[in-house]
Amino acid sequence: MQPVEIYTTPICGFCHAAKRLLNEKGVNFNEIDVMQDPDRKAEMVQRAQGGRTVPQIFVGDIHVGGCDELYALERAGKLDALLAA
Repeated sequence: MQPVEIYTTPICGFCHAAKRLLNEKGVNFNEIDVMQDPDRKAEMVQRAQGGRTVPQIFVGDIHVGGCDELYALERAGKLDALLAA
């Protein structure tokens, strides 16, 4: 399974929804709280090519995007293949 990283804040409903989906799928992920560690926000913006909102989700080297994009992959039946690649 590909490593998954998700940049979040504790007050973000979209972050909670994205983590819920990943948890339901049994995916282990590394959560990076940019509110707790503000220096990581600049890292997130750079990795997400300018994405400043949370969540920002990465599967391996692939930038998935945010919560909406994660759920779109799930609805299209493509998330499992991406995670397994």
